[in-house]
Amino acid sequence: MTDKQWDILLRTINGEQFDPLPIGFIIDSPWLPNWYGIKILDYFSNDELWMQANLKAIEQFPDVSFLPGFWSEFGMCTEPSAFGSRCTFPQDEFPHAHKMINSADEMDSLIIPNPETDGLLPFVLNRLKLAQPHIQAKGHKIRFAVARGPLNIASYLMGATEFLTTMMMTPDKVHTFMQKITSFLKSWIELQIQTFPSIDGIFLLDDIIGFMGAEEFSIFGLPYFKEIYDQNVSVKFLHNDAPSRQSAPLLNDMGVNLFNMGFDVQLNELKELTSNKITLVGNLPPRDVLASGTKEEVELKTNELLESLKDKSRITMSCGGGMPPGVSTENIQSFINSVRSYKSA
Repeated sequence: MTDKQWDILLRTINGEQFDPLPIGFIIDSPWLPNWYGIKILDYFSNDELWMQANLKAIEQFPDVSFLPGFWSEFGMCTEPSAFGSRCTFPQDEFPHAHKMINSADEMDSLIIPNPETDGLLPFVLNRLKLAQPHIQAKGHKIRFAVARGPLNIASYLMGATEFLTTMMMTPDKVHTFMQKITSFLKSWIELQIQTFPSIDGIFLLDDIIGFMGAEEFSIFGLPYFKEIYDQNVSVKFLHNDAPSRQSAPLLNDMGVNLFNMGFDVQLNELKELTSNKITLVGNLPPRDVLASGTKEEVELKTNELLESLKDKSRITMSCGGGMPPGVSTENIQSFINSVRSYKSA
């Protein structure tokens, strides 16, 4: 993100209203490689292609803030790989981290990784180090420390169903498990911040939040998110595109001030659930409209979304969730044009 884009984001979080509204998209490996015209594996394994794909995005859409921007990642394998999870990388499909914990007893023997040396994490950081001069030459900076959230990592290491079941059966072991993952995440985020002084934000992605009730999340999620977000940074960003009605009222307690949700809940409702304390990033349907719709349908649905907003403060226009596979340049431009040209009555 450029200094201007970062300034607009901070001012939006602080409640300042913009006309037209700012636009931001989460972009990563599900969309960017194929949009650029390469295979997903090429994007992961070739730093030059990774760089060129990201450069094309910022040059094609200069008015869009891409979040986190120049995201160095290996899909869902990034953090689980540090714990020793076996990772599968198809040529042009999403990578997958295989579960490695088969019982609650195995949680006790889990070793906390060293983010400087373990799994794919050194490759994530080194790619950014090599790319940093080129990123800065384009007027952008590395703004976010990025990680999958603690519940998300736990579900990959154990399997989502098994993890949620174990949570109810042996809560003490799950708390030990979560404490280990949280300790790792804190060190991983701190390493990113130390490596890149321009970082002033934390970005966590965790969809498992949406599969828990409010009470369960308050016990097994909230304390750990609070601990991870307890850093001296300006932006504390959360992505959860699973159902969020149960957890939304707790976002402020978590420390979150920027939230990207799923498309199944309206922004007006989320504003009520969060007492309008959280800046919302959304909420156009990503697959059925932005990816599969015509440019005319994108324009229509974007205008309907804008027209529906009762309060346009603390809003960054986007889709619900990250940019999905198959979104065309034409449809993104239709979205941008619709936001830029919208005039409220």
